[in-house]
Amino acid sequence: MKLGVLFSGGKDSTYSAFLEKKAGHELACLITIFSKNKESYMFHTPLIELTEKQADLMDLPILIKETKGEKEKELGDLEEAIKEAIKKFHIKGIVTGAVASNYQAERIQKICDKLGIKCINPLWEKNQIDLLRELVKNNFEILIIGVAAFPLDKSWIGRKIDLNYINEMNKLQEKYGINPNGEGGETESLVINCPLFKKKLEIGKLNSDGENNRWMAFLKK
Repeated sequence: MKLGVLFSGGKDSTYSAFLEKKAGHELACLITIFSKNKESYMFHTPLIELTEKQADLMDLPILIKETKGEKEKELGDLEEAIKEAIKKFHIKGIVTGAVASNYQAERIQKICDKLGIKCINPLWEKNQIDLLRELVKNNFEILIIGVAAFPLDKSWIGRKIDLNYINEMNKLQEKYGINPNGEGGETESLVINCPLFKKKLEIGKLNSDGENNRWMAFLKK
């Protein structure tokens, strides 16, 4: 089946694409929404500009649409992007990286139902620690590029997801109730290498901005 991938450049959307390709489906395009609202309910925003470079490393066309990021209204922009992907790339389904967010999953499903295509959520309701371990096992190289939860701080920006990271997140889940995969917005991620890439994404030094327990990475132009 020809599929479009709702792509943020983070671990969940990239891993979902990997799983669907492994299952024998054709990845026809990536669909990325650039939100002007850094607090978007629907869309990942840190380093979203790197998705174009990631698409090149995956040899896939990318369809980019901007949105003001207004709650609920941003769904109309997503629907228009999916309509364009159907017309241009003849996709029959959409792949998402949703794991536990009913807010996102229900709204994307509604758009797909309206447009008569399938909504595929390969990570839905996976155990979050198991999911992180799968990423490491499948040679995904991932950096943390955003945090927004106590006791996470600036020191977490740029950290790689490895076994030490997973063990630490497991302890934080037990102590503070943090979602280890970041489904509550606790963390944001960037994939810099994986089996879908021709080579590693080179990004240089990460800078960060924020305060207390809310930090976000950026790249100096």
